[in-house]
Amino acid sequence: MNSNEILSAAESRLKPHFAAIDEVALFNQKKVLGAFREERLALRHFIPTTGYGYDDEGRETLRRVYARAFGAERAIVSPALLSGTHTLTVALFGVLRPGQKILFLTGTPYDTLHDVVWGEGNGSLVDFGILSEVLPLRGDGTVDYAAAGTLLKAKKFDMVYIQRSRGYELRDAFSVTEIGKMCAFVRECGFAGCIFVDNCYGEFVETREPTEVGADLMAGSLIKNPGGGLAPTGGYIAGKASYIAMCENRLTAPSVGGEIGSYAHGYQPYFQGFFLAPHTVAQALKGGLLIGACMEALGHENFPALDRPLADITRAIRFDTEEELTTFIRTVQECSPVDSYVRPEAWDMPGYEDKVIMAAGTFVAGATLELSADAPIREPYTAYFQGGLTYEHCKIAAGEIVQKLLGERDGTL
Repeated sequence: MNSNEILSAAESRLKPHFAAIDEVALFNQKKVLGAFREERLALRHFIPTTGYGYDDEGRETLRRVYARAFGAERAIVSPALLSGTHTLTVALFGVLRPGQKILFLTGTPYDTLHDVVWGEGNGSLVDFGILSEVLPLRGDGTVDYAAAGTLLKAKKFDMVYIQRSRGYELRDAFSVTEIGKMCAFVRECGFAGCIFVDNCYGEFVETREPTEVGADLMAGSLIKNPGGGLAPTGGYIAGKASYIAMCENRLTAPSVGGEIGSYAHGYQPYFQGFFLAPHTVAQALKGGLLIGACMEALGHENFPALDRPLADITRAIRFDTEEELTTFIRTVQECSPVDSYVRPEAWDMPGYEDKVIMAAGTFVAGATLELSADAPIREPYTAYFQGGLTYEHCKIAAGEIVQKLLGERDGTL
């Protein structure tokens, strides 16, 4: 089969999946529109502010819109949250105190959190006397509930941490239903502390969010799903008001909490991006499925399997060689609207344990809701593909990736 035939067969196969994604997008669009209406969004909320930002209506309305759409009591939405890792760090240091302990229920967290949790002499949680225990996942990528129950009943933990997306692990992301099961289980074991979910890459993939099924807090990056491709930076934390207040005190200062914070560029991209997010996430999901079906046709296993429900916008694709892996990443870069001429090389990226090669020719630097892919250079050689603001862009990229890989196979490239 040539690339056009592979694309055509993939699209035909995926029609039922695309229809299901459209239904979720419609539900979430109604939910977000309802939040905008209920909070009476007006043009004045887009106005830039400076200085302390006391009585900043735009900031406060944006927070309320997020909280309402996510079924949370309260939210922080701020350009001062610089990345997903920074956002998670603010929440961890906001809620936890010296002498307290975390249980990582879903295995070791993402690479960039390792120094946040276990770094030595760098201001990590360990440096402040906050300890942790990691519960490894079972071989099939699911939570070991028997071991979790034993730990929760035998030891005192103050936070249970759940990572929704796979990070650089070969497992499926956890669905909201699965996260709800985890929340119910830890409560049944007598846990009374904070259940915190790293929700990065998961917003608007399903009709519910973790805060609607038992999570006390969840957090994510605005240059991923909820920014809709327009937010230029920032992060959010949503959940119970008592925990949000603790996070506000860490983001700013205990004396002022959430009462300050200005933004001289105005809030329109944040509101408009959040409004577009349900649709844009649906585009990325369709694009990821198409890439997955095409890679499967070429014999490359990918996760989640195409018949599995989707729980985030990322897709892991396994290659046989480092050369195939780098060809995939470089072709994604070549198909980008920005820096298409740049040739990605693996490098020692801050916060990662292995060299990482990354394709991100994006309008917002590093935005992973836009067409992007990255991979640690280690076996098994696995690329992590995500994003795509439009399905059409994903389809163009899929065609070129298939052509490149087929060309390498038959020796024409």
